[in-house]
Amino acid sequence: MAEQCFHCGQKIDKERILFDDKVFCCNGCQSVYEILNVHNLDNFYKINKNSGVRPSDDNTTQFEYLDTPEISSKIVDFSEGGTTLVTFKIPVIHCSSCIWLLESLHNINKSIKYSQVNFTRKTLQVSFKDEELKLSELAKFLTNLGYKPVINLETADKKHDNLDKSLLVKLAVAGFAFGNGMFFSFPEYISGNDVWLHSYKNLFRLIMFLLATPVVFYSASDYYKSAWYGLKNKIVNIDVPIVLGIFVLYGRSVYEVVTDYGPGYFDTLCGLLFFMLLGKTFQKRTYNSLSYDRDYKSFYPIAVTKVDFDGKQENILLSELAVGDRIMVRNQEIIPVDAILIKGEGNIDNSFITGESAYITKKPGDKIFAGGKQSGSVLELEVIKSVDQSYLTQLWNKEAFKKFENGLDTMTNTISKYFTFVVLGITLVAGIYWSRIDMEKMFQVVSAILIVACPCALALSAPFTFGHIMRILGRNKFYVKDTLTIERLAKVDTLVFDKTGTITENKKTNIHFVGNEITDFDLKNIKSLLKNSNHPLSKSLYDFLEMNDDYFDITDFEEISGKGYQAKVRSSNYKIGSASFTGQKALNLETAVYISKDNAFLGKFVFKNEYRENLSQLFKNLKHYKINILSGDNASEQPILEKLIPTASAMKFNQNPENKLDFIKELQDKGEKVAMLGDGLNDAGALKQSNVGIAIADDSNTFTPASDVIMTGDKIPELDKYLKLSKDAIRIVKITFVISLCYNVIGIGFAVSGKMHPLFAAIFMPISSITVVTFTTLSTWIRSSKYFKINL
Repeated sequence: MAEQCFHCGQKIDKERILFDDKVFCCNGCQSVYEILNVHNLDNFYKINKNSGVRPSDDNTTQFEYLDTPEISSKIVDFSEGGTTLVTFKIPVIHCSSCIWLLESLHNINKSIKYSQVNFTRKTLQVSFKDEELKLSELAKFLTNLGYKPVINLETADKKHDNLDKSLLVKLAVAGFAFGNGMFFSFPEYISGNDVWLHSYKNLFRLIMFLLATPVVFYSASDYYKSAWYGLKNKIVNIDVPIVLGIFVLYGRSVYEVVTDYGPGYFDTLCGLLFFMLLGKTFQKRTYNSLSYDRDYKSFYPIAVTKVDFDGKQENILLSELAVGDRIMVRNQEIIPVDAILIKGEGNIDNSFITGESAYITKKPGDKIFAGGKQSGSVLELEVIKSVDQSYLTQLWNKEAFKKFENGLDTMTNTISKYFTFVVLGITLVAGIYWSRIDMEKMFQVVSAILIVACPCALALSAPFTFGHIMRILGRNKFYVKDTLTIERLAKVDTLVFDKTGTITENKKTNIHFVGNEITDFDLKNIKSLLKNSNHPLSKSLYDFLEMNDDYFDITDFEEISGKGYQAKVRSSNYKIGSASFTGQKALNLETAVYISKDNAFLGKFVFKNEYRENLSQLFKNLKHYKINILSGDNASEQPILEKLIPTASAMKFNQNPENKLDFIKELQDKGEKVAMLGDGLNDAGALKQSNVGIAIADDSNTFTPASDVIMTGDKIPELDKYLKLSKDAIRIVKITFVISLCYNVIGIGFAVSGKMHPLFAAIFMPISSITVVTFTTLSTWIRSSKYFKINL
């Protein structure tokens, strides 16, 4: 069994650092451990073992631009009298240890006054002395602890959760009325022959009427809007019979109070609406805890470094960037606008936009598109298009990349359509029958039917079942946007996988040597030479060569842009680069680094994608689905994929974003229900067009395009379990529908016969809801435990 890092819990693959009788995976984790120990904060590991976050090891910690007044004013919440208050978005916050550590920052850095975590929003608010600690230094300090703040155009907008505040007010009104209504209705049930209570009963009934009226006309208003929206679209959704039941229950109650026939059912009505609104509130909070609807603002930096012709640097807001300006882009930074390369050697990773995993070499004079990531030396670029005119922004804003849903086509609404007509038909027939016998009895029968037939249990069955399933899926790193997505997921019959970053590892590459046997002498020399290059392939090869850290002097170093570099190491002249640079002929569809020594060819290191573990078993488990592969890469790995997925329906390579979107449309035109799995902007159109879009994120900081589901990459081999659980959820809902309908058949039967008083109908209705909720809770946990480890 592989060793785990004491701090972050990750498996130790290569680097193994032993310190204080503990093992760490990198210097960053060891450093954080030392910091915590020095400041007596080692309780961090007692709260949650291996709960730390591995500090980022890439060169993306340049936060100096935050000290520019125009930029810091967009970031900070408050700054006066030497005290600054700032709120950072930190997605990697994941457990109680994180909260404890981040709220103990004042013990580590005396310039910090206090810090407070909002776990739901994944934000950290920090108050610090700005005379002693700069904003950029605070960001670096958090990054070194492993909690790198995300700062981009989206976070600068300071949009908090989008929970409708009016929904909370409606819930509060219903809760207030329900609690007090129960209190004022209590005397009706215990008064007996008490003269005092009997003399004040009309006052109590008036108070209950006054409490229930705002609940009916304000708190329940969303149900009326939904019912009207459905009727306008010629669909009788589940809210139509609910609205009918609300009005009948309210109307019957008013009638009983006015005629002194009885106390009415105001308390029952308020209780039902309160619990329905409570469920809706929790559901909305679940949706808002993750960002399923993303735009380019989540990807763009908030500021850029502008350079004048004299070389003077100035940090400015991205929005202030104009055509003709020159900007500086450092290693691992995003190209924010379409531009022309002026100085430096560009190694551009466009995989986020195109899906092509290879790096593109750029030389001065070449055009570079927004959205690429530079790897290597510093670049100087001249802006040729503003932010809103860049390729990335135009691609994102295409209408084809936008998805519109009305939410009317659900299983619940389909059943409720027939349910409503049947209930109304029964009510009409019963009303006609009893009107000929006894008009008073007729009103009692009609009221009892409509009250007992109120589809509250029917309406609760799907939300409660899917709500439980959503929480269980979320605990297993499969975050579903809404309950409608689970229904669509259960109907999927076709799966489309993006290759790069989805079924392949984002940060792992399979490298193997092709050529004659190479000596340790040469390998050490090659690694010494590789250390001097910023090219991405050279960096990957440097990490791959597990040699001792013995570095030798380099002389006569020369780099030829787009081809490679050469130098002399220990009296031998080496060339590292392309095939032509070393006098060889390149093979088509291959990514490789060629090496020669004293003009004699030694061999080449061939780079292949590293596929995720257990994919072969996954595709066997998905045998009932049609599998398709799309990739922006070339077809070099088609033989590997055909072996991995022998039953694949189609494999398409060199696909741009529009190609992927069109392919999804073609499948849907054939009547197939499609789920698309992708990880970048190049997949955004296909994700939105598909019936279910599943965005893959290998870590919490990863940008994910708009989607229906956010899934962590390491869980892809368990995709079949998520799909099976979704189908089980539909079965559970169907069973609860049967239970609900059985209650309605029994209740309506008694009501039609005239043997059910409206009071008993009002009691019978919530009993059916309680039965359904209990059943869904137990059945979802039982089915989920079949696939995942569930704590009951």
